[in-house]
Amino acid sequence: MKHRIGFNALSRKSAERKALKRNMVTSLFRYERIETTKAKALEIRRMAEKMITRAKVDSVHTRRMVGRDIKDEAILAKLFTQIAPLFVDRNGGYTRILKTGNRLGDAAQMVILELVVKTEKPKKKEAKKEAKKESSKEDKTASEETESVSEEAK
Repeated sequence: MKHRIGFNALSRKSAERKALKRNMVTSLFRYERIETTKAKALEIRRMAEKMITRAKVDSVHTRRMVGRDIKDEAILAKLFTQIAPLFVDRNGGYTRILKTGNRLGDAAQMVILELVVKTEKPKKKEAKKEAKKESSKEDKTASEETESVSEEAK
């Protein structure tokens, strides 16, 4: 039975699994998007989301805690200065998994693991309202010009 098995061992010894996760999380923060198998992505997602949650509070302690797994100082600084501030108002769900199909060699399910970055786009309704306001302003100015021209002619 598989009771109380809390993680996927990924068919690796503990040291190999730890190194794999550290390297893949570092790559995720470096490139903000990686392609891997579904099983690895699910394990990496757990680790990455915990790191981002810790990085939202920038202190010596949290830098050391996250620094245990991210050995590259530049990536560690990027996590605390660029990535974590994007998610300050978000309570989890910092990554997304997009399915891409099966790998040709062994038919393993491949996915893209990426950071969710919120982009500021005006909503469709708001954009339509703004366009209507602008067009109505243009119509008013055009009608005022014709009225002033007709009054001058009188």
